[in-house]
Amino acid sequence: MRDRRYFAYMMASRSRVLYIGMTNNMVRRDAEHKERKSDSFTAKHRCTHLVWYEIYHSPTAAIAREKQLKGWTRAKKIALIEQTNPDWRDLSEDWGKPIELYKEPAPAKDEKSSQPTFNTLSS
Repeated sequence: MRDRRYFAYMMASRSRVLYIGMTNNMVRRDAEHKERKSDSFTAKHRCTHLVWYEIYHSPTAAIAREKQLKGWTRAKKIALIEQTNPDWRDLSEDWGKPIELYKEPAPAKDEKSSQPTFNTLSS
């Protein structure tokens, strides 16, 4: 049986306008926010940075968390973001990019280079 995952999340603009949502596919939903195709709140306010999310195993729990967050003050939402993401970086910025894997260096012919080499893989 497949383990389903649901997400409560916060997107932010560069000027820190916040959007709170819930989804069953964080990668797809993040891409939709970044594309800004629809005439939506996130498109108008350019909320394209994923700054916080939590994972749940039931949609009911994720929806309850989304509703709870929407009832919080802005200060409380900011405090929650800054607990795990103090620089407000886009948590999805590296999704889909190649990752570096450590590879043992080949024996050096001249023994001058003992630096490790790296391979890249697409995630």
